[in-house]
Amino acid sequence: MIYKPTYQAARIIATKVEAIFAGHLDTARDSGEEDLAPLPSAEIVEAILDAAFWASIRKEEGHSPKISLAFLPPSQAGNPLLFRQRLPLNPTTLVKIAPGIERAGIHLGIWLEDDGLYIWGTTTSIPNFCFVVDVSEPALLVIKHRRIYGFGKFTNIAVLKGDQIKIVDGDSTKLPDCPPILLSLLDLTAPSYWNDTVNVMIQLAVSMRSHQRGGTLLVVPNGSGNWLQSIIKPIQYGIQPAFVGLSNLLRQERKEASQIFWQTALRREVEHLAGLTAVDGATVITDEFELLAFGAKIGRAKGKDLIEDISFVEPIAGGGAVTMHAAKVGGTRHLSAAQFVHDQNDAIAMVASQDGHFTIYSWAPSQQRVQAHRIDTLLL
Repeated sequence: MIYKPTYQAARIIATKVEAIFAGHLDTARDSGEEDLAPLPSAEIVEAILDAAFWASIRKEEGHSPKISLAFLPPSQAGNPLLFRQRLPLNPTTLVKIAPGIERAGIHLGIWLEDDGLYIWGTTTSIPNFCFVVDVSEPALLVIKHRRIYGFGKFTNIAVLKGDQIKIVDGDSTKLPDCPPILLSLLDLTAPSYWNDTVNVMIQLAVSMRSHQRGGTLLVVPNGSGNWLQSIIKPIQYGIQPAFVGLSNLLRQERKEASQIFWQTALRREVEHLAGLTAVDGATVITDEFELLAFGAKIGRAKGKDLIEDISFVEPIAGGGAVTMHAAKVGGTRHLSAAQFVHDQNDAIAMVASQDGHFTIYSWAPSQQRVQAHRIDTLLL
């Protein structure tokens, strides 16, 4: 390589990332999958991560770069935008070009030729298991790839925050009582459609996290009023009748889900609901996505004990289940969400923190206690 990497975290993780992608690609080939991306060598992984990291901590006209780098040749990019002249892959180039390609879904194409990496243009289409590095904020890099069916959120492989390295652990799906949203985020092969309820929950989670104000979303069984036992009265922002904008969209036939206008409408409804979680208090929806209230204050249900220990899991290497007091997971917002699920075992709570953490609280029947899954590593 002409460019000599100096980011130590990139050097540490590069070989592991190559092995992870090699395993995914081998499995996909054995299953007869086509349109597979090229395997990034450890040297390529390190070089791309290094350039992305040093670019992330620079600013252009007061703005930090937000970019996505994809390793693939132009021939696999569908209908690429090709630069007349190749650009060198280095932090200076990335910072200069970042303002023009920071929109979601646009990737800078990176390829290797004559022992050097270069930027050949941009693309909105990438092959299966394409090595992608997203820069979303200074010193924060996310290694990911497109799901093999092409729908839904990309699958995260690892997150680098400065000198901290978090490698996603797919074995977390083997834990008992694993919530469906976590199964979907970790499953590399399951189809994910726009109107799958689990995929919509993921979209809500991503949107909640993106407004950066913190918030709580409570999901309760449709047709049940038991959740009201855990809410302080009066509810300032109750919805009567329940708002069914998102729910009605999801009841449409699946063939309509492929239409651009339907997807646009779905995004709008997701943003609408997720935006309400920024209001102080909890937003309450049914498991059929009908909005019941927002800004609701959570209180302990009559006759219920105060929550104490919970099971805490983060789906990263070394992040196996540990038992801790509910108050240690986060602040008041987290503790009240845990208490709500403790009282309402058939509900789940999704909590976004202002610092970027995202936690799902659900009831674990096998343990007879609340479990907390911290999944922000998967949502980036």
